[in-house]
Amino acid sequence: MPAAAPKDTLTSVPPPAPIQVGTSGSSGGYKFSPDEVQGVINKWQALLDQVEDDIQHAQKIAGVAAPGQEFASTDFVRQGASPSGQTLLQQHERMREYIRNYITALQQASGRIQQSEDEALHAATHQGQGII
Repeated sequence: MPAAAPKDTLTSVPPPAPIQVGTSGSSGGYKFSPDEVQGVINKWQALLDQVEDDIQHAQKIAGVAAPGQEFASTDFVRQGASPSGQTLLQQHERMREYIRNYITALQQASGRIQQSEDEALHAATHQGQGII
């Protein structure tokens, strides 16, 4: 009797941990300086590129076909290779989604810093106007 295929219980991708860049963002998670956050984003982008390549390979594995029209080949694909390939593909797609969400969170936290700096510059340039 063949073993039952493992059940995939992860149905959604967890949100990224809180991210703080300088003094902006949410504390209690990861903290980066404004100078280092772009390097972190670049590393996550490189990982995303690798996962995209892995997804292409996983799609081939998930679409495996039996080499012949006999019981042993079709049974192997139906009960073993196909479910495993589909799980591999789903896990890579979820990793891609997590990485994209994390990159977006890093960019948003980084943008908050830029926004705060822009607001401070704007306030400084307008300070004292109308006094004379």
